[in-house]
Amino acid sequence: MVHFDDLSREDLLKLIEVYAKNWLAHDGCWFLAAEEAFGLDSALDLDTKAWNRFAVAEARRIMKEFNIPDGSGLIGLERALGFRLYAAINKQSIEWIDEHTMVFRMVECRVQKARMEKNLPAFPCKSVGIVEFSQFSRTVDERIRTQCISCPPDPKGDSSCVWQFSID
Repeated sequence: MVHFDDLSREDLLKLIEVYAKNWLAHDGCWFLAAEEAFGLDSALDLDTKAWNRFAVAEARRIMKEFNIPDGSGLIGLERALGFRLYAAINKQSIEWIDEHTMVFRMVECRVQKARMEKNLPAFPCKSVGIVEFSQFSRTVDERIRTQCISCPPDPKGDSSCVWQFSID
């Protein structure tokens, strides 16, 4: 039996990617099962409720393990976003507009990319994303405000989604 302590850095990084892909696959399987059982609107409602809880739990764990203090503003949020499971498998970028405003781009999303490759319409994740990104950012710092700039079903530009975070 292989133990984590025996793995090389390269294998540990590979394992992180495998875990992130498995997590995302499970999320997708769960959603499809909910959609098949209850329809798209109910599945989106359940997904929103799940992300409302998960985003907070994910942010808290990241903050604890990487010493990101409560109330650490946009700098803390930038750091925390880099440790999300998404960061291991999706291409992301952050642009600072000024010291009070930061724009996060999901340059390439595995979910949307997979749907495009299967000739399916974009997954309408905006309503879920609003809850997810708002909860995650507010967990880092309750002063942070989240605004959706672009997200399916209302995409603009070439990024999968774009979110603006601001703080006074």
